[in-house]
Amino acid sequence: MPDRAPQGHRPWWRTAVIYEVYLRSFADSDGDGVGDVDGLRGRLPYLVDLGVDAVWITPWYPSPMADGGYDVSDYRDIDPRFGTLADADALVSEAHDLGLRVVIDLVANHTSVAHPWFVAALAAGPGSAERGRYFFRPGRSGGAQPPNDWISAFGGSAWTRVREPGGEPGEWYLHLFAPEQPDLDWGDRSVQEEFDAVLRFWLDRGVDGIRVDAAPAMAKVPHLPDAGHGPEALFESSRWVDNPHWDVDEVHDILRRWRRVGDEYDGDRLFVTEAVVNGPERLSRYVRPDEMHTTFNFDYLRAPWDARSIRTVVEGTLEALAPVGAPATWVLSSHDETRHVTRFGRAHSAAATMGFDRDAPPADQALGLRRARAAALLTLALPGGVYLYQGEELGLPEVEDLPDEVLQDPTWERSGHTARGRDGCRVPLPWSGDAPPFGFTTEGTEPWLPQPSRWRDLTVAAQRDDPSSTLALYRAALRLRRSLPDLHEGPLDWREAGDDVLAFDRGTGFRCLVNFSARPVPLPGGARQLLRSDTAEGDLLPDTAVWLAVDGG
Repeated sequence: MPDRAPQGHRPWWRTAVIYEVYLRSFADSDGDGVGDVDGLRGRLPYLVDLGVDAVWITPWYPSPMADGGYDVSDYRDIDPRFGTLADADALVSEAHDLGLRVVIDLVANHTSVAHPWFVAALAAGPGSAERGRYFFRPGRSGGAQPPNDWISAFGGSAWTRVREPGGEPGEWYLHLFAPEQPDLDWGDRSVQEEFDAVLRFWLDRGVDGIRVDAAPAMAKVPHLPDAGHGPEALFESSRWVDNPHWDVDEVHDILRRWRRVGDEYDGDRLFVTEAVVNGPERLSRYVRPDEMHTTFNFDYLRAPWDARSIRTVVEGTLEALAPVGAPATWVLSSHDETRHVTRFGRAHSAAATMGFDRDAPPADQALGLRRARAAALLTLALPGGVYLYQGEELGLPEVEDLPDEVLQDPTWERSGHTARGRDGCRVPLPWSGDAPPFGFTTEGTEPWLPQPSRWRDLTVAAQRDDPSSTLALYRAALRLRRSLPDLHEGPLDWREAGDDVLAFDRGTGFRCLVNFSARPVPLPGGARQLLRSDTAEGDLLPDTAVWLAVDGG
């Protein structure tokens, strides 16, 4: 389909900075300890002041919350804990009035077990059209064993056996995530047509983009052959090749179908995929001209704090995306990953898979924060778009000492209490005050996950007027990024700066230097300092970064 935009038009999403809101943990307006739509509405001016271009909201649909809202029981409504459709409409309208765009999450690989389709499938029995929307199969060994060796992202088998309407043990159903999240069969026409309608429902309401959850999972090899997973296999999809339940080529037929729906709408509507696949070349297939517009860059998110590793990822990403004309995205943290302040403070600073930080050593938080501030300038200087995860602008670390009894991530139970999962990056934000709940909810109300009292110095209020704070650094960087043409249009050109130093120019007037070494690095003569990640002067200290205005590159 031809591009509906005028010739020469540059879509907003090619260079946008998009702020991820994990809705339960952003801001609570009604005093129940859970973040909600009106809480976000009330904080939209904060996001405008921060300087982001758009907000991505994690699932807000009705859900039993077996996986934090990624188990959806109704795709055309808002969970009452979060608000109403009228609240969502008001949010979109108010965001637009403030110059912010709104991206929502679409979870289309699986539904909740509470979804009317799955309830009907259980009641209808084997061979029914209702079961044809999911993957129901007879078991092996006379029905007693799962149909194949596929594994769940949260640990254990990807199959659960049901009791049939008569009460006897029966078929098994597939769930690549939690048992409460049965996979849909995208070969079924009613599934395809339903999600066409769901897309139009939200695009008609004015949302500016759709984030596609777990996109590589939506196609499976027919007949569901074994994948060759061993008994202790982890869900390491970034290493898989020719896997029968992940990154199967037919998934691109689904994405092309969705793109055709999106292209019916004006306004540069965005599709962005979550696609953890094996390398940048496989990733580039998700953003071919007739598929999605952008995709999350997990190789960058999970890279260790190491100059060579990060440069390799940046170069590989840009080289893979150039032939398809798609912009890169750069991400440091998310609701699924250990916060980068913490992981950058460890000797092994690469991110673990899905929060599977087993026996992780304590982090040097001061070192992690210093590196995180440098990483912010590095990331915001790269060509393409950027996703910020709520709280990273405050320098929030992972909360690693949550009591066992409050953990809610299904990883905790599915791993037999050996992997604590992702709750530590989902603790509600600290807005103000000297003690929990730090303005997240009303005084006297406990947030759904407890906040550490040591966050008193990290609140928005504590950092707002401090020019040396992490919040001030992000505000300054985002302001400069928006005002400097080189950071929107300029190509990336690497400069030689010695071992363990990354240096690159954007256009003819901007340079970024990041010092990964253990020694100070002199700044180039004649350059004017725009912004640096620390408060020092002179040479660039270890684990810091600087933006420079240079004359003619």
